[in-house]
Amino acid sequence: MVSGRLYLAVAAGGFRRYATYRAATAAGVFTNTVFGLILVYTYTALWDEKPHLGGYDLAQAVTYVWIGQSLFKTLANGGGGVESELMERIRTGDIAIDLYRPADLQLWWLAADLGRAGFELLGRGVIPFVFGALVFDLALPTDVSSWVAFFVAVLLAMLVSFGIRYLVALSAFWLLDGTGVAQMVMFVGWFCSGMILPLNVFPGTLGEVVRALPWSSLLQAPADVLMGHADPLGTYAFQAMWAVVLLAAGRMVQGAATRRVVVQGG
Repeated sequence: MVSGRLYLAVAAGGFRRYATYRAATAAGVFTNTVFGLILVYTYTALWDEKPHLGGYDLAQAVTYVWIGQSLFKTLANGGGGVESELMERIRTGDIAIDLYRPADLQLWWLAADLGRAGFELLGRGVIPFVFGALVFDLALPTDVSSWVAFFVAVLLAMLVSFGIRYLVALSAFWLLDGTGVAQMVMFVGWFCSGMILPLNVFPGTLGEVVRALPWSSLLQAPADVLMGHADPLGTYAFQAMWAVVLLAAGRMVQGAATRRVVVQGG
């Protein structure tokens, strides 16, 4: 129970920390709204040429856009999660202080990232989504159970996202700087999460591959649950599988990295 309260306190601290950056949050809301508008009109032109592309009608495609903009920063698809700070602490050697804490390193950073994600969902995700719902005709469910199922999928997506980014951050133990790895994973994540186009529109083998990768848990899975295109239980099982695999891999890499720690400079 003491450990549980500790990690809840870390999550609450992460929430409060990001809540202090009000100007950055306002700028982020504006940016996501503008990008949402750009994508909506791009999708409209595409769906006019290819109606029901990927099994979506136009209203569902537009809904997908605003779900993506509401979750973009929450799931740190473009970076900006706790992995940047963790990489910096590894680079400077401050990670040694973290390892002396009476807390699990992975759980500590997971709690901090969940706190950050919670704030980004409320502070940066809600307004663009509400704007989209007011301005455009969205395909949104009216029953509470669909929304509950959606938020469960979002929570699992947070775990998968952290699992990916934690592995990226741990690469800094062996590299002088993990920024290059983070940028490569960011670009892969944009493509494979469906942030550019829904994964349902990808044809053949390419579509099967990207839908089997962990990034499909981040946006495509919650969006399909909300719009009734996926079975919630099957989606949860897929997301939970990737969360377990990635978190277990992170723990193994963490063990290998901290077995003999050599910080930058000696």
